[in-house]
Amino acid sequence: MSDNAIELVETDAGKEPRNGERRRGIDRVIILLEALLKHRAPMRVGDIAKMIGAPRSTTYEIVNSLLEAEMLENVGTEGYVYFGRAMHLFGWAYSHHNAHYRRIIETLDKMAVETGETVQLCGLRGNKYVVLDCRDSPGPFRISSDVGVEVPIPWTASGRLLLGHMSEQELRDFIPPIDYTLPDGRVIAPAEFFADVATAHRQGYSETAALADRFTWCMAAPIRDGHGAIGKTLCFVLPIDTPEPRRNQLLDLLRERARGLSLTDG
Repeated sequence: MSDNAIELVETDAGKEPRNGERRRGIDRVIILLEALLKHRAPMRVGDIAKMIGAPRSTTYEIVNSLLEAEMLENVGTEGYVYFGRAMHLFGWAYSHHNAHYRRIIETLDKMAVETGETVQLCGLRGNKYVVLDCRDSPGPFRISSDVGVEVPIPWTASGRLLLGHMSEQELRDFIPPIDYTLPDGRVIAPAEFFADVATAHRQGYSETAALADRFTWCMAAPIRDGHGAIGKTLCFVLPIDTPEPRRNQLLDLLRERARGLSLTDG
């Protein structure tokens, strides 16, 4: 056993059928990694087991395997684990291999320097919105968003673009009713959101003000794939009091750069 391995402290009651172990084991690895990503901080293995609803011994076995593969690493001396160096290498390999993603990152860097504003790459994970990458504003009024944190779609400008291919009934089925409630308790009427989605689809961009944060103005433009579908968006997150001429200037730049990153003009 590796020096990193955590000692097993109990055994599961009963054995799972041999022909189902591989599938269930892979599922639990994925669930465990997702749990760490959502928690966004090191966790004790026992707490991970509770969070994912798995037996403690099974969780210890998975964690030990991931420690040996350097996909996880020990943090401190009290039994905490978090993502390891192999995860960094996987991410590096993805960004190095994917030429389109490299172009997107170069564009984020350039736009942040040119404008001094917060610029983001956004998309969906399941039925939630996520920031995939971000360059924060260097100015005194700094707006930033945590990469990878799942946010209800109706709170966002990007969500109104990313769902433009859906019918009203598909939107009703896709978005949980609770997701129309904003952090401060205000509620977005579903009909209002559906109308916003239709408008964003028609005009090819979306803007929202004071939704998830009362102090921000958000604008998003679509990045289309080779089939014309919108899988990602390019976004600015601005102070709410940004003058309209400045907003218009930034929107023009945003749409131009997003078109440049799209793989089709459709």
